[in-house]
Amino acid sequence: MKKQNLLVELFVEELPPKALRTLGEAFSNVLSQELKVQGLAADDAEVTPFASPRRLAAHITQVVSQAPDQRVSRKLMPVSVGLDAQGQATPALLKKLASLGADASAVAGLKREQDGKNEVLFYDSTVTGATLQAGLQRALDTAVAKLPIPKVMSYQLADGWSTVHFVRPVHAMIALHGTEIVPVQAFGLTAGRITHGHRFEAQADPIEIQNADSYAEQLKNEGAVLACFTERRLWIQTQLEQAAQAVGGGVKPIADTALLDEVTALVERPNVLVCAFESAFLEVPQECLILTMKANQKYFPLLDADDKLTNQFLVVSNIRPDDASAVIGGNERVVRPRLADAKFFYDQDRKKPLEAREKNYASVVYHNKLGSLADRVSRIRQIAQAIAGKLGDDALRMQADLAARLAKADLLTDMVGEFPELQGIMGRYYALNDGLPVEVAQAIEDHYKPRFAGDELPRNPVGVIVALADKLETLVGMFGIGNVPTGDKDPFALRRHALGVIRMLADKQLPLQLDWLLEMAATAFMGAAGVDAQFKDPSQAVADFIYERFSGALRDQGYRAQEIDAVLVLRPQRLDDVLNRLEAVRAFAALPQAPALAAANKRVGNILKKTAEPVAAQVDVALLREPAEVALESALRSAQQASDLAYTQGDYTTSLKELAVLKVPVDAFFDQVMVNAEDQALRRNRLGLLALMHQVMNRVADLSQLA
Repeated sequence: MKKQNLLVELFVEELPPKALRTLGEAFSNVLSQELKVQGLAADDAEVTPFASPRRLAAHITQVVSQAPDQRVSRKLMPVSVGLDAQGQATPALLKKLASLGADASAVAGLKREQDGKNEVLFYDSTVTGATLQAGLQRALDTAVAKLPIPKVMSYQLADGWSTVHFVRPVHAMIALHGTEIVPVQAFGLTAGRITHGHRFEAQADPIEIQNADSYAEQLKNEGAVLACFTERRLWIQTQLEQAAQAVGGGVKPIADTALLDEVTALVERPNVLVCAFESAFLEVPQECLILTMKANQKYFPLLDADDKLTNQFLVVSNIRPDDASAVIGGNERVVRPRLADAKFFYDQDRKKPLEAREKNYASVVYHNKLGSLADRVSRIRQIAQAIAGKLGDDALRMQADLAARLAKADLLTDMVGEFPELQGIMGRYYALNDGLPVEVAQAIEDHYKPRFAGDELPRNPVGVIVALADKLETLVGMFGIGNVPTGDKDPFALRRHALGVIRMLADKQLPLQLDWLLEMAATAFMGAAGVDAQFKDPSQAVADFIYERFSGALRDQGYRAQEIDAVLVLRPQRLDDVLNRLEAVRAFAALPQAPALAAANKRVGNILKKTAEPVAAQVDVALLREPAEVALESALRSAQQASDLAYTQGDYTTSLKELAVLKVPVDAFFDQVMVNAEDQALRRNRLGLLALMHQVMNRVADLSQLA
């Protein structure tokens, strides 16, 4: 069994750039895993993925030419089925053995083992290890079948009849075990050792790969191709930084990992060049210029030390001519019309104030069951005014209403029509151009925030109010018509909206009740214009959804499920104090008395659940008979005073710690007092004592969740 390194390559037409990295990693991972399962590759074999615009490949170390033989024990059937009364093989057993390549002579060697209640026959045999050709063929077929192709392409093979479905047409295939070809087949091709390099700059074509280990070096030297995605990406990043340093003035290329990945997937021999455009274009908001350069041209804009756009940018070319002036000039000519378009849109949009666009809201359909954009803006304004009334004065309410009224106006501009990613951003620029207050302009941009995990929150109170109103309107509206996220499908980004509501309420320390917010938002839909008659108040369902999202976010922050459940099961209305409650629960759980008190709390809860009628949390001291219940009532009254005082001051940790003194009297109570006394008055009083204790112990969190 000769152990050598293995190389497999699929040489294809240009692959989709945004999926290239994923395709390369998936191809190599599945291929190596399948070989390991078959015993052809060592468990610690190193796997190197290769992915360039025209190839997917994998280099796997420690691959054997044939897997070792294996002893296999196969379960056949119960003894009672396989052997008759005389111990002879039944026809069923002989048929089973024949299917495994054995005959009646194997009966004597069968093992008997107990399997549950039955004694079962087992057949031990040696299975010949798979050859590399057979095993690699299976592994290749599996890797191709499992490739996460974003969009499958169909094409015909050379025979003119067979149709293949794959990400792109495959034109050549390599499979080398050391220096030896492994003749596996796929896509109507048989593997060899031939591949191709760069379309224009390869030193030789075709390229004959000598062995599995020379692949990357030969492609680099003979084919002018950096085949490794990671190496190519690092080289581009290095060149970008070097080019920026050469420009001087402290400029730096814009940081964008997605753009860097996409450009890496577009070139095989990266060459970074410095280009420039006319400074007059810098009058246009830099977000517009940056977006058009990145999205349309895949350029890297250069920013100065203050993160302001300069009139220079970097191009990652796929060729390295001796004189790059033609390439530089070509890219500068290409970008100029794009920037001119952006300037034209910007100039045209500013001729018409945002308020003038408000009348066109009615012509835009928001949702066929929720009306037009005008209807939606009306609801957002109503919600925003209610929130502003809770948080501030009339001035704040007026600013919030103005921002809510104009927040969607930039959707009707030419610039946002061309670049939807600029919604909100252009609204701020146009609002400032119209002379609106800075707070309103910032709120128009910020009402979309947070747009993703880790994004910043709105900068000022007006922005927070409008952002809350916008997200609440979306959540309540979509839930009200039954558009609820299912599985991984969330077309209206309701999970993101819920997390946005949570972050603003919690991080901005807003003194707002969640139920009030949702009920107030639902009121904006009731009988409103454009809203479907089948709309149902979804406040409860949206609250459940928000608490569920909050629970997941807290787990990501490192809190234990028990701690989170203890707090959120009470459905605290003020989300801004949930973290304080969690810290209090964590501190309480560390007390030596905590396990016993949590268990007692759970026991009390179970007792109260079994009562036929609701139990009032009150105690008649005159009916206390047993010393243990007298002691518990006294300790509870004392602990309640101290706990309540800390609770009202927002000191939840102290509030819970004050309950630690209840451990001894609680234990004595359950040891010495019969709760379900025959005397109904005594029974009700003791249940009332337990209900009071349950109420006192569970103000901050449901401590029974810690049991």
